[in-house]
Amino acid sequence: MNDSRGVPLYDEFSLDYDRFVDWSARLAYELPFFEEIFSRYGVRRVLDAACGTGRHAIALAERGYQVVGADLSRAMIERAKAAQGKVTFVEAGFGEFKKKVGGGFDALICLGNSLPHILTPEGLVEALSDMRQVVEKGVLVIQNRNYDRVWNRKERFMPLVAHREGENEWLFFRLIDFHEERMTFNMVIFRKEGGGWSYTLESTELRPIFSQELANLLRQVGFGEVEFYGNYRFSPYKREESDDLIAIAR
Repeated sequence: MNDSRGVPLYDEFSLDYDRFVDWSARLAYELPFFEEIFSRYGVRRVLDAACGTGRHAIALAERGYQVVGADLSRAMIERAKAAQGKVTFVEAGFGEFKKKVGGGFDALICLGNSLPHILTPEGLVEALSDMRQVVEKGVLVIQNRNYDRVWNRKERFMPLVAHREGENEWLFFRLIDFHEERMTFNMVIFRKEGGGWSYTLESTELRPIFSQELANLLRQVGFGEVEFYGNYRFSPYKREESDDLIAIAR
């Protein structure tokens, strides 16, 4: 995540993040993609940038990869560390990975629509340059929402997510407010605990990253080959149809 010292959503959300995500289904869907990419490029050492509670990092470590997870949200990192002991987790944000984690990684993954938390073109260049230094001879994998479609259509609402534990329930409602060049991402969490409902609302600013901008900036900071896919099944990226923008850069 980007600088959570100015974005309290993620420290607050850390308590419910693993309820929000169906990790069994998500990892079953996504991990074959990474294993194919990592096999293709001989990857053994991985940095999971903006790792959240560390579930991707932990799953990759269980498959034999050497993994470091980094996130600027201290609350997220603390939950990741509490989950297991095989992965090294570091509190570090965009632009800080080379300094705080070092280089020599075969791959860096940045998932979960994290990069759009960088709110200026200059900040994005700095972050991508830092990633380039971390994987000087490796591969970079970025997954964002497809803002070529979302921004063009002004898609405000995302699917409702529900979770239940015994008699307790959680509902996660997400909506976007569009502005001239940025968006406000809003997360409303409804909780039914002890028989009654309560809710919290947290928001954070996002800046859309479009496919052509990302391709241009990746080449600008020193990456050569750049491929785009529309999902984790290696489907071709389609600007007006794909849900995701997944970039693979060498």
